[in-house]
Amino acid sequence: MERKTAWEIYNEEQLAELEKLNQEYRYFLDHGKTERECIDTIVNTISAEGYQELESLVESGARLQKGDKVYSVWMNKSIAMFQIGEKPITEGFNILGAHIDSPRIDVKQNPLYEDGGMAYFDTHYYGGVKKYQWAAIPLALHGVVVKKDQTVVEINIGENEDDPVFFISDLLIHLAGEQMKKVASKVIEGEDLDLIIGSKPLHINKEEKDKETDPDKKEVKDAVKAGVLDILKKAYDIEEEDFISAELEIVPAGNAREAGFDRSMILGYGQDDRVCAFTSMRAMLDMGVTERTLCCILVDKEEVGSIGATGMKSRFFENAVAELLNLNGEYSELNLRRCLAHSCMLSSDVSAGFDPSYASCFEKKNAAFMGKGMVFNKFTGSGGKSGSNDANAEYVAHLRKIMDDKGIVWQTAELGKVDVGGGGTIAYILAEYGMNVIDSGVPVLNMHAPWEATSKADVYETYRGYKVFAEGAAM
Repeated sequence: MERKTAWEIYNEEQLAELEKLNQEYRYFLDHGKTERECIDTIVNTISAEGYQELESLVESGARLQKGDKVYSVWMNKSIAMFQIGEKPITEGFNILGAHIDSPRIDVKQNPLYEDGGMAYFDTHYYGGVKKYQWAAIPLALHGVVVKKDQTVVEINIGENEDDPVFFISDLLIHLAGEQMKKVASKVIEGEDLDLIIGSKPLHINKEEKDKETDPDKKEVKDAVKAGVLDILKKAYDIEEEDFISAELEIVPAGNAREAGFDRSMILGYGQDDRVCAFTSMRAMLDMGVTERTLCCILVDKEEVGSIGATGMKSRFFENAVAELLNLNGEYSELNLRRCLAHSCMLSSDVSAGFDPSYASCFEKKNAAFMGKGMVFNKFTGSGGKSGSNDANAEYVAHLRKIMDDKGIVWQTAELGKVDVGGGGTIAYILAEYGMNVIDSGVPVLNMHAPWEATSKADVYETYRGYKVFAEGAAM
């Protein structure tokens, strides 16, 4: 089945709306390069749209009414948003669920060292990356340092034009004969992804040196490292031991950009899966009161298996739903189970865009094409659909109808040829409650690379499709 290109159907008004949405999306990417930054950006956005914090409503004992907008944040890395519908909550939600973590490089807990006259941060990469892609590009440092007194120091260095940037070195081609013979996974080893952060020794003026009687203090050991620590102390009041309780993430420096002569694409870091997180949030914000209660879940840790207190496998979402039912005077274990089982969900995650340069990895009849709209993946996983949700045919048919009735441009896809590779999403985790779930999102080129590419048309159609789902899904 040949699918039409979304660009061919737009009028001037739709093109203007498409550009406005994508401008907002680029802002979201630029201001949400970590999970914490995403949550800050999201909370600022939804608070301005009338959303109230669930925990404060629980404390006040307020009862929820039709149209009320509520959110709950967990550990500053995951969020659940709800808009109360006309029907009882026990009849289920329409859920848009995405993840806000992206592949990156993390700073270790004991990271700072000096070697060969340069200072480094020792690192550990996060998620599935081609390690060689992270060398010899400008990098930024984002995150928090939490001191023993619980003071939180926010770090964001490398994004402003007058900021310094950081980098991971690569071997010059003139000496790389042996390196070039290695398989790609070994060209740069994980332990070699250390960040260069300085090369200037700590300066001690001559007068102070001459006055010093202790010979050990006349010459500073690891003077470049000492110089970096001196800067961090003066700028942030950080000691070396404070790195033990820090979460610092290394990401590509620079803003998301329009790509192509025709400016038809977005090139930027973290689009897997922040493109689906943004479109899910924006779709929900642009909805009026609906029959079913709407929910948007944006979670952490998908890239490493959805584990931990902030991943989809935690009880965070279930607990938030329980509190919601309790506020409505409807809580019981049975009502909680009924609510979740009767829900419909789009696991909002990206799909691999067909890349003609690597066509042998795709099966074209079942591939997602850039510019041909939002993608439905009936199943993900690998090999024999291992780790997949595999949506019911009845649910797929239901979604076909509501999308076609509203003129949404959509396509179906698998993640590459059978046995070539594979991947997973949060879909199977929510499906364990018995609800209908299918993966749906935006096709991406360069997935998991420092700079990923999406089509503006696909971003727009996915946003439109999420709105249609939120309003019309009911099984």
